[in-house]
Amino acid sequence: MTDIAFKSFEFSSKFGLSFHIVKSWWEHMNFLDDSEAKIFFDTNKDFINAKPFVKWVWWKRQLIKQFSNLLPTEYNDYFEPFLWWGAVFFNLQKRKSFLSDVNVELINLYQIIKSKPKELIKFLEIQEISKERFEEIRAWDRLEWWLKNFSNIERAGRFIYLNRTCFNGLYRVNSKWQFNVPFWKYSNPDIVQRENILNASKLLNKTKAEIKLQSFENVLDKAKIWDFVYFDPPYDVLTESANFTSYNENWFDRDMQTKLRDVFVELDKRWCKVMLSNHNTPFIRNLFEWYRFEIVKARRNVNSKGSGRGEVDEIVVMNYRN
Repeated sequence: MTDIAFKSFEFSSKFGLSFHIVKSWWEHMNFLDDSEAKIFFDTNKDFINAKPFVKWVWWKRQLIKQFSNLLPTEYNDYFEPFLWWGAVFFNLQKRKSFLSDVNVELINLYQIIKSKPKELIKFLEIQEISKERFEEIRAWDRLEWWLKNFSNIERAGRFIYLNRTCFNGLYRVNSKWQFNVPFWKYSNPDIVQRENILNASKLLNKTKAEIKLQSFENVLDKAKIWDFVYFDPPYDVLTESANFTSYNENWFDRDMQTKLRDVFVELDKRWCKVMLSNHNTPFIRNLFEWYRFEIVKARRNVNSKGSGRGEVDEIVVMNYRN
């Protein structure tokens, strides 16, 4: 174990942070001694403790503890090509981080939070939480040229508003690419998230996060030896009859899963460290049969009926052993 790794284990328990977060900042800051590290973590605990600002149906937060022992301890830059709520980014805080996705509205949100968090907060603070307002904001994408008629801040605010007030934080579009998830009456949804948005903005800037609208295969443009890439794609269907409209306008079918496997293999050939999560289906196991994998439990929370919920197996595929 390196000296930095040893110190990271020691300080992670002392400050209630994950080993990976402490190690990332220790590498970033090149602390001269323990006292300098203590001052840094005491002074910057607010933005270091920033949480994902997007609510996601798969509840990735519940999997982070299971992922912790599977993440690599030594690597260079970090890539997250299926960003969504950035669960792993927030629990690694690596500099430099490359964050990307094909969802235009999601990437706009991240870019606004990084560059204009106060303007976004001002928009959210004046929004009424009601079914009527929800349906009014949801209908924006039914308007012709809506992307040009609303500012980037308004679009980012719309994303947060709908995400925090719709059923289970589900992001689903119809065949016309229009958001179609219904309103859900939560007791007190925090759509503003003032402190967390400000802290997340600081974190994105401190880690020099590069946020881009692009497809997952573009990771091959920059990923190099000893970089770490985490893939969290739209999952393979659990049953052949499953039907769920994608979180972007393009359905991520099994041809795309196979294309993703090919990118995984190419990264492996480059000596990158690669990790991928998906449903534990025979199709996915067959795609990655030559790689190491672990099975973790995830709570399914999509069905509005309690009887339709429960634990399902997720597969985590890796080409390394820490």
